[in-house]
Amino acid sequence: FGSSHFGSSFWLGFLLLGDLRLWLCTRSHLHNLAMVRISVLRDCLNGICNAEKRGKRQVQVRPNSKVVIKFLQVMQKHGYIGDLEIIDDHRAGKVVVDLVGRINKCGVISPRFDVCLGDIEQLASNILPSRQFGHLVLTTTYGIMTHEEARRKHTGGKILVFFF
Repeated sequence: FGSSHFGSSFWLGFLLLGDLRLWLCTRSHLHNLAMVRISVLRDCLNGICNAEKRGKRQVQVRPNSKVVIKFLQVMQKHGYIGDLEIIDDHRAGKVVVDLVGRINKCGVISPRFDVCLGDIEQLASNILPSRQFGHLVLTTTYGIMTHEEARRKHTGGKILVFFF
């Protein structure tokens, strides 16, 4: 390369900033990468909570999974959400949830801690605002259920979600 196009200061800067240029080059290609979905359940809960805060009557949750469906059925059974409409689009699926305006807060517990039968009450008092208010959702050998149902069935499990 002759010095006719670039001065010596260019080459000195190129040598000094070579690592930075490589970093900038790789950094510029990052916008082409897609975001990776970490937790389908967390995305579902965030969508529902945000729609509740905005006062929406319905929210569409996607993608769909068996855990999301079972969890939404638990919420529906306890009156926190209305009807569920499961849409099979031959991809990941969608769920349309009717909101009733009863959800104050919900969240995923990650990692999914093991909870034995004796620790359920202490965990509920740590996470929930009151003993009579809110639910913890556990996944057990008997299926996905609230902490009260797990105590009645005399079983422990892994904690998934809380909502109140």
